[in-house]
Amino acid sequence: MKLRDKIAVVTGGARGIGQACAIALAKEGAHVCVTDIIPMEETMEAIKALDRQTLGIKTDVSQKRDVLNMVAQVIEKFGKIDILVNNAGTCQRVPLEELTEEQWDRDVNTIMKGTFLCTQAVYPHMKKNGSGKIVNIASISGKIGGAVSKKGAGVEGKRGRSGPAYAAAKGGVIAFTKWVAKDAGCYGIYVNAVAPGGIETDMSKGFVYPIEDLPISRMGKPEDVAQMVVFLASDASNYTTGQAINVDGGWVMD
Repeated sequence: MKLRDKIAVVTGGARGIGQACAIALAKEGAHVCVTDIIPMEETMEAIKALDRQTLGIKTDVSQKRDVLNMVAQVIEKFGKIDILVNNAGTCQRVPLEELTEEQWDRDVNTIMKGTFLCTQAVYPHMKKNGSGKIVNIASISGKIGGAVSKKGAGVEGKRGRSGPAYAAAKGGVIAFTKWVAKDAGCYGIYVNAVAPGGIETDMSKGFVYPIEDLPISRMGKPEDVAQMVVFLASDASNYTTGQAINVDGGWVMD
């Protein structure tokens, strides 16, 4: 097992990519703390079935008080945090001219502010231990800004397109990843991001993605992302930091 007895925290771990990450980390031997604003029992039961310890903490990652409380509970139970996976996110698929300030704030606060608050909260514990792995779930939308609009196209014509707030927030996560990686290296902390493309989750339901144009012509699965997260959380990635690695079937090549 690559992660035997490591202590991991996965935000947004109740379903989708977060759930797949939590289970994949547990399969490699980690004890996994799951946070979300919705019930997490399904993920926790899967972790327990792998004979790993777990802790479920209802957490709004956009609220500093919630985040500090979550980290305190993990430290109280396990004494350390080895791995942080910042996965919690929302996606407002709304055209620019219709996007409300509240919708903008929802994506930016959950994705970008949440990544900042959780990283800030675990950082001193990782520095004290002289080691740590932080993996941020970004998106190829944070690199390319989503799909190109066609004049006169309705919502159904925007092939899997994310909204402007989502793209901006994910781009911010990538920049933040690089900043923290440069600061954290001297403390033995590695910081990377994963940039998924079209992944089969509740968030992507009802939208058509141009998979026929991809070198790997299929939608990705949450487990595809989770395997990259496991790599970045393990010693196999000990010469990799500050990267945003695409898991997208070849959609973006950079």
